[in-house]
Amino acid sequence: MLAGATAFSIAALTVAALSMVFSYAPNEAVQGAVQRIFYFHVPCAWVAFLSFGLSAIASAFYLLLGEQVWDDIAFAAVETGMLFCTLVLVTGSLWARPIWGTWWTWDSRLTTTFILWLTYAGYLILRIADQQSVQVARLAAVIAILAVADIPLIVISVRLWRTIHPAVLVERSGGRGLEDPRMIRTLIVATVAVAAIYGALFWLRLKTLRAAARLSVLRQSLTALQAEKGLIVPR
Repeated sequence: MLAGATAFSIAALTVAALSMVFSYAPNEAVQGAVQRIFYFHVPCAWVAFLSFGLSAIASAFYLLLGEQVWDDIAFAAVETGMLFCTLVLVTGSLWARPIWGTWWTWDSRLTTTFILWLTYAGYLILRIADQQSVQVARLAAVIAILAVADIPLIVISVRLWRTIHPAVLVERSGGRGLEDPRMIRTLIVATVAVAAIYGALFWLRLKTLRAAARLSVLRQSLTALQAEKGLIVPR
């Protein structure tokens, strides 16, 4: 479980972020109040990308060293990253409906993000199907490393192809999407809050996986000891 001070800090950050999103940041001139979804949508995307990047790094170490801890880090990173990647797609759809008039369109950035989500969903399906197999874990590690290559493509998709997706954090047509300092401050606080929530969820999931790994080792040791003492006959 999280320490009381840590949980309180995360809760305080979340309250501060929500307060700034709904009370401090001004309405966007064209989109109005619905643009406030941006302050959830973008941090979730950044955190998801960071988590998938962590999974790729941990997977590479697992393939090189074969140590279970790296596989657990990769698995926990993919699971928590998928949560935030799903939130990206959900908040994006909620934002798109009033602005674009549709919940979904096969825009370049949306499509590449959906491909990322599908790839890591396949990773999770593979891991859930057989959580004990070393071969499955190694195959999943390869998938995690290859899938992360889609992230740079997502980032530059608004420059590579014609797109209706807003590029509010880059210069386009001589302007910037976040001209008001209050918007920038709100985005920073919201990003810190989302990152803190992610860090807590990742840490809790990793601790669960590490505990399960230690329990598996203890069970194997107990089985070996019982077989040695003649208490059971191994199959």
